Amino acid sequence: MVDIQNYMSNAIRGIMSKAYRNVLSNPLEAKTVFRLQQTFIKSELRRKKVRNDEGVDVPPFLICSISTTCNLHCKGCYARANGIATDSIEEQKQTLSPEQWKQIFEEAASLGINFALLAGGEPMMRKDILEKVAEVEDMIFPIFTNGTLIGPSYIAFLKKHLNLIPVISIEGMEHSTDARRGQGMYKRAMRSVSDLHKEDLFFGTSITVTTENFELVTSDAFVDNLCDWGCKLIIYVEYVPTESGTEYLAFGEADLDKMEAVQAHQRERYDDVIIISFPGDEQHMGGCLAAGRGFFHIGPDGNAEPCPFSPYSDSNVMTLGVKGALQSPLFRKLRDVHLVGGEHSGGCALWEHREEVEQMLNESKIEK
Repeated sequence: MVDIQNYMSNAIRGIMSKAYRNVLSNPLEAKTVFRLQQTFIKSELRRKKVRNDEGVDVPPFLICSISTTCNLHCKGCYARANGIATDSIEEQKQTLSPEQWKQIFEEAASLGINFALLAGGEPMMRKDILEKVAEVEDMIFPIFTNGTLIGPSYIAFLKKHLNLIPVISIEGMEHSTDARRGQGMYKRAMRSVSDLHKEDLFFGTSITVTTENFELVTSDAFVDNLCDWGCKLIIYVEYVPTESGTEYLAFGEADLDKMEAVQAHQRERYDDVIIISFPGDEQHMGGCLAAGRGFFHIGPDGNAEPCPFSPYSDSNVMTLGVKGALQSPLFRKLRDVHLVGGEHSGGCALWEHREEVEQMLNESKIEK
């Protein structure tokens, strides 16, 4: 069995080394990345210390949904399916304040957590939160955004806070992006890409990959386009069928094998681009990384959940803190029965076994 902590620590070192090479043309960004490289060496030692002294495995990253609203209505959106994002004021979850989010990330950094992936809803609708968490300079915050809100003021903001990295979501080219996100959304996203490129800012793209668009979005021609646009980070997110009738879009075992082969080719061909597959890389890490094994999800209200696709919680980080949430009964049960860290056929293990997760949640509440 792979040592997940060592595997992920090695992966982070590789990502940061490649990021540093990518930003050498921008002295300010190079200085920031070099500083973070040194910080992450200390972070690895912090995680090991907590593990050795207290028996708590601290993951290197978090996923955090900071916004309950979005300006788009994308087909198959997990955030709307799981109740994170809604247009109804009455149905919106209680949200943490900017100061509370900063408090969470300060604790996370002290434990050795390196990254917090910011999602929503649309996270750029909460600039007040982004302004506050940007002050936590020992962490990197990739912002998963539809890219439609990045104008001159946001460009100036991102130039000032280089630990915030916009990751713009597209589905391929114009037709497929607009089909999922709405007419004209591809051109709006590309305007933001152009503006970021002109300012020589480090940014990435997030691509939801399905059985339908796989050939296009993993082709050399498509990746060449991304490179020409200035993209330095590509994240392939495998589709999870939160919408009934779309199961055929999710990867099977053969698709995962094809994705692995494509990734090996891409990483060799595009040495100057960081390429990540989520959750595809799990097959090298002994299974699902959720429930604190590699990460966990913090909802807008502070609830600690196994992952964004499994919105079940028996703890809140504002009550227990990040370290306390990692030891929650639900997370321990999921790890002990190998719903995380166990083999599965592809897609999202917790989504596939959501009835079992709900049963464990009920059991953990009774234990409390």
